[in-house]
Amino acid sequence: MIRRTFLAVITGAAVFPSVASAQLRADVPQLCVLAADSVTSPWAIRYAGFIKGLRDLGYVEGHNIGITFLSADGRYERFPALAAECVRRNPAIIVSYTTPGSLAAKNATSTIPIVTGPIGDPVATGIVASLARPGGNLTGQSIMAADLSSKRLQLLKEAIPTLSVLAVLSHLTDPIGPVQVQELEEAARATGLRLELHRVAAADDLAPAIAAAAQAGAHGLLTTIETFFITYRARIAEAATKHRLPAMFPVRDFVDSGGLMSYGPNSLAMYRYTSVQVDKILKGAKPADLPVEQPTKFELVINLKTAKALGITVPQAILARADEVIE
Repeated sequence: MIRRTFLAVITGAAVFPSVASAQLRADVPQLCVLAADSVTSPWAIRYAGFIKGLRDLGYVEGHNIGITFLSADGRYERFPALAAECVRRNPAIIVSYTTPGSLAAKNATSTIPIVTGPIGDPVATGIVASLARPGGNLTGQSIMAADLSSKRLQLLKEAIPTLSVLAVLSHLTDPIGPVQVQELEEAARATGLRLELHRVAAADDLAPAIAAAAQAGAHGLLTTIETFFITYRARIAEAATKHRLPAMFPVRDFVDSGGLMSYGPNSLAMYRYTSVQVDKILKGAKPADLPVEQPTKFELVINLKTAKALGITVPQAILARADEVIE
């Protein structure tokens, strides 16, 4: 899906009027946004956060900035063609979401500045040379941080003391999938948990994979943080509850959709922060000199409605540490 203007939804209203990029003055900077899903998808609130961040910095689409939104509509194989379309439009900056989208943008141009939204591990996936000095024409954010995998396993183990076998869903076609699985395997060895990996490639694989995990004797469930899982979070939460699998998730969206608990960064805040890096580059900063930002604040969210449906009692010590409890 290609939209010449970036429309996002906040409380049911469009953030910007429909102003085509071609109507803007030639000296108005243009952004080209590469996204995994459309602005009508569950990700719309995140894209809206980015736009709000720009508005807070004084940028209004159709007035002093232009934005072209290119969506892969969940089909990652479309990213190379969309990245080539971005380059053809010659924007001031390309804003890329997801690791596949950022890799496609990097492969498409070595001269146009690229700012990634919060993605996985940009060093391990070859997107940047280092977090401190990314080099080249790309900078952005990583949603991963040291010891996050260990912390998630530890919290789930504390919530479910009998946990010994943990099913892990991973979308291994995403480059950050294998990286996260390796981290989880290392963390599991330290906590004495046995992991059972279940690979999924499409939405229809989710329910069978979760059913198979339960039948194989898993005591709990965890997903890695690929965009694919967040898109289908409601399906995952429903299937986990159906098969009585207490689940730990990487961001709170899953818990809002019925998942048991999550521990991770505030991804909405990170999407807003993308606008700060865009602003710095528009004012003359070089991507190579802007460190890739990592999250510094994390939130634990627990859904007691789901705990009741699973027939478990979350220990008070865990509830006391939660940033939010859904009752």
